[in-house]
Amino acid sequence: MGISKLTTDKVKERVDIVEVVGDYVPLKKKGQNMWACCPFHNEKSPSFSISPAKQIYKCFGCGKAGDPIQFVMDIEGVGFTEAIRHLAGKYGIEVEEDQERTPEQDQAQSERESLYIALGFARDFFVKNLQTPEGKSIGLSYFKERGFSPAIIEKFDLGYALDGWDHLLKAAKSAGFQEEILLKAGLILQKEGDASRVYDRFRGRVTFTIHNIGGKPIGFGARILTKDKNQPKYINSPETAVYHKSDVLYGMFQAKKAIREKDNCYLVEGYTDVVSLHLSGIENVVASSGTSLTDGQIKLIKRFTDQVTVLYDGDSAGIKASLRGIDLLLEGGLNVKAVVFPDGEDPDSYSRKVGSQAFQDYLAQNSRDFIGFKIGLYKDEFVKNPIRKAEVIREVIQSIGKIPDPIIRSVYAKEAATLLEVEEDVIHTELNKSLLKTQKDHYNQQQDPPIPETGFEEFLPTEERTPFSDILKVQEREMVRLLINYGWETLDQEELHLCDYLLAETQDLEFETPVYEKILLTYRQILRRGEVPSVDLFIRQKDEEMRQEIIDLVTPRHEVSNHWHERHQIFINTESDNLSLTGFKSILRLKRRVVQKMMEEAKQKIKSAESDQEADVKIDELQKIYFELKKVQLEIDKELGIVIG
Repeated sequence: MGISKLTTDKVKERVDIVEVVGDYVPLKKKGQNMWACCPFHNEKSPSFSISPAKQIYKCFGCGKAGDPIQFVMDIEGVGFTEAIRHLAGKYGIEVEEDQERTPEQDQAQSERESLYIALGFARDFFVKNLQTPEGKSIGLSYFKERGFSPAIIEKFDLGYALDGWDHLLKAAKSAGFQEEILLKAGLILQKEGDASRVYDRFRGRVTFTIHNIGGKPIGFGARILTKDKNQPKYINSPETAVYHKSDVLYGMFQAKKAIREKDNCYLVEGYTDVVSLHLSGIENVVASSGTSLTDGQIKLIKRFTDQVTVLYDGDSAGIKASLRGIDLLLEGGLNVKAVVFPDGEDPDSYSRKVGSQAFQDYLAQNSRDFIGFKIGLYKDEFVKNPIRKAEVIREVIQSIGKIPDPIIRSVYAKEAATLLEVEEDVIHTELNKSLLKTQKDHYNQQQDPPIPETGFEEFLPTEERTPFSDILKVQEREMVRLLINYGWETLDQEELHLCDYLLAETQDLEFETPVYEKILLTYRQILRRGEVPSVDLFIRQKDEEMRQEIIDLVTPRHEVSNHWHERHQIFINTESDNLSLTGFKSILRLKRRVVQKMMEEAKQKIKSAESDQEADVKIDELQKIYFELKKVQLEIDKELGIVIG
């Protein structure tokens, strides 16, 4: 069953952003807000702002923002329900379950809870097996040979599945578990052709517990210790209601705190690689468990850092086969580096071979960004082969094109040109073609043309750019910012709220930026319901894009120190001192940009009509429209005090 709305409301009413954030980082008061070094990325100067009045936080470095519940979700890596439970426990609020659920929902929730309990039982069973005679001689002996300490074995819930058909099955049934739940948890199997006969999935193998982000067991990986060629080296839990392989990375539960602190995630292939790196003092490491990277796994990493270092075994053929993973990481907005171990070595074997400090030194000294890594991988192939070099250039450019940030793309383009010894213009030209092709392919898949992502315009011809779109967006944002921050303030000497004026003046304007149009619509709807459109009401909206934008709009980047007027008697006027004038000028600037955009559109239509010999009348009409708009702009310029030389 889910948490009741009453419990959620109690938590929201009781929770305090300063107390919640203060549990994780030290806070310092500056002005009306509290400040700290951001817990989500490394920084020396505090850019993490907490507003006690608005009950929100905002980092001006990495962009993280939200309310106390969102903070717990971000810092603990949990969902909304788990965050509410966490805060309820902190404030001593009794958690009431939601009674308004369908029988199907109750059954699904009950089944999920049963699966977690069964998987927890299996974990404990496998761990305890290490103390049996068989477990000690085989499982524990194997772990000790690899140098795994008792603390590491306990940290990762390592265990052993006894060699027999139904050891776990019998123990679980004796503990009251039904076969149906054990089957759905992936712990037992049905014999092919005879559904009445069931047996343990994991037998005679050491076990690696797979945890979810909150630390609950959701599956297992199991390694065979004999050289039986008829058996796979590893077998893993199947997909279940609580285990989705594409959304899970082995070791993330144990690594998430270190990943945040180090602002980097080491990505390896197997279970033992993760455990061995922890033994070497490196805890910010996760494994894809031998599977190809998925979008869900990349998003999971990005919740904790934007930096990924991929660790490759010393096998060039295997590295080249897995390079697609780097492109996926780049496409996911992550900054990628790579480390290659000597021939025949992997992270596990090399860490045991050279020891903890030497291993850490090796990672630090051999970490290369993906451009240098990829070019170095193929350098021997193209030194004497111009055709192969051209192919490598295209492959590198294709990888650069996956990066969503235009500035980072430009930096890597420059580096690639240097390393490949080609003109930078050549790289940019090919990159331009690659980006436009990607955009065209995307267009062909859509019914309507997509809006080009910010950054693509740097590669477009001048006549295809939209010079007023970004400027107009700025003015739309400014008007909405005033509306959210001061909308309910009364204007000087008038029985009028600022929101009344702003909404009336924009009644006939259609905002081009979707999120600002959405905020305006929501603001009007709240007013029609007879409610006050407070910041708190907006922050509790379900629309995540709108929530994040609102937080950004109401969080000031800088505050004027009290010392200016306390010590020096210097008083600085603020925008709130004269809201009538502030609102008036904001509307004028917005309308000026709208008029300029309409003038630009008229000019383009005139230009098109000039090529049509039968369009004289049409040109005259368009010119009249243009000059009327110009008059409007001049009137607005006069009001704003803009002088055009």
